[in-house]
Amino acid sequence: MEMRRIKPVNNYAGLADNGRTLPMLGAAALTGVGAGLIASAYRFVLSYAEEVCLTVYKFIDAHLFFVIPAFALLAGLGFFTGFLLSNYKFISGSGIPQVKGTLTGQFEPAWRGTVIAKFIGGAVAMFAGLSLGREGPSIQFGASAGQGIGEKLAKTRYEKRALIAGGAGAGLAAAFNAPLSGVMFTIEELYKYISPLILLTAMVSAVAADAVARLIFGSAPVFNFTVIGAIPISQYWILIVTGLALGAAGAFYNKALLFSIRLFRKIRNVKYRAIPAYIAAGALGLIFPAVIGSGHSLINGLTLSSGFMFLCSALIFKFILSLISYGCGAPGGIFFPLLVMGAAIGAILAKIFIGLFGLDDALFINLVILSMTGFFTAIVRAPITGITLLVEMTGSFDHLLPLSIVALTAFAVAELLKSEPIYESLLNNMAAGGEKPGEDNADKRYATKKITIEMIVQFDSPADNKRVSELRLPGNCLMIAIKRQDREFIPKGGSVIMAGDYLTFLADLNDEAETRKKLSALTKGENKT
Repeated sequence: MEMRRIKPVNNYAGLADNGRTLPMLGAAALTGVGAGLIASAYRFVLSYAEEVCLTVYKFIDAHLFFVIPAFALLAGLGFFTGFLLSNYKFISGSGIPQVKGTLTGQFEPAWRGTVIAKFIGGAVAMFAGLSLGREGPSIQFGASAGQGIGEKLAKTRYEKRALIAGGAGAGLAAAFNAPLSGVMFTIEELYKYISPLILLTAMVSAVAADAVARLIFGSAPVFNFTVIGAIPISQYWILIVTGLALGAAGAFYNKALLFSIRLFRKIRNVKYRAIPAYIAAGALGLIFPAVIGSGHSLINGLTLSSGFMFLCSALIFKFILSLISYGCGAPGGIFFPLLVMGAAIGAILAKIFIGLFGLDDALFINLVILSMTGFFTAIVRAPITGITLLVEMTGSFDHLLPLSIVALTAFAVAELLKSEPIYESLLNNMAAGGEKPGEDNADKRYATKKITIEMIVQFDSPADNKRVSELRLPGNCLMIAIKRQDREFIPKGGSVIMAGDYLTFLADLNDEAETRKKLSALTKGENKT
């Protein structure tokens, strides 16, 4: 097979050759700083809003005269949130599906308006007591920072997408003081493969964002758990049972969340859609204030002395409020609330195990931590991110093996139950709800514009060990380069594709999302038929 050197074509593998490595690392650092500043500001505002929320509900509970005005205010805040949602549709929910859609070419949102509206909407939702987290919006803020910097500094669409993905990971890093988790999230959840540019961009962005967050909030772990001892190997059967329970619970949560979204969509006018959720948050704020807001105070307050009925009630009400809060479309993530629910499940299981089998009391806090990872993994299907996140958030490396056992067991159960990863489902639901590709910045003006798309051939994929002429490429799509190790060549019909090859395609910008989907099916191993 003839091979000759050609000039790299917008390919990250050729960065070192075309002098783009240092400029991209500089752009990644700027993205990380921007993501860190926005996410830190959001983290501070939400923490303050949650404190005020709890204080206000405590005051109203002691002065019932203010109940009616309070619920009138909540209805008004719900309407205001609906107003924001009707004018800025990309601010709804966590923002992670929107980021995934942007990376696959389905959306190209106006990032400035999205950041401002989501910041305000998220603060309002937290002030009202909705059960939402800061991590999803922080990821979207970071992606928006990457999009803005990419518009100024990126030379290709691939570089711009790398900055968006790196910014998303940086947002997570700043939200939880977890830079490694930010990198893993970028690779495991957003891209699902590793390339030099993606890895370097994600690392630089996450470290820069984490540095900003630590300068503002300090380096203390997000969760203040005191872990005493570890689970003996003879009791590892508990980890399997816990993983089985969490896998089933995660699959149920995914189905319930999608049902909640469909239910709220029956309210046709988006401006009124959030009002019931705000009223529900108000009611729980007076009846069971422990479950409103992010749940940080609840998770840090879980102890062996907590009553069994309290734990069950906290789980049920937190579950219901989280479904309502996210289902209505209010700006906010499911990340932190699901960690809280996972912790509650772990606390309940620990109470049962300790009570029935007389096990060591140290099992309680261990299962709380392990269950957070297992529940997260069953829902998101990103076990490495979940394990890394809990290690960084707790500041303890003593649970790596137990974390892995629980996470992988929960992962396997969710897969067996055919529960789709939640962010994939939410992205599909966005399209089902009328959010079509390119609505925000219509790409029709790019009808004849071409882009390059890069794919890595995985082992046992449909493209592996096939000739170029045997591949069924999407329409208006042409393979223009193959990079194998340190050599790049122009493909011919008889050229054989091998696992590990970097393929570059030329395609129409208008068809980017569908083309990426079809090319991904050709190059990913799990999609082989």
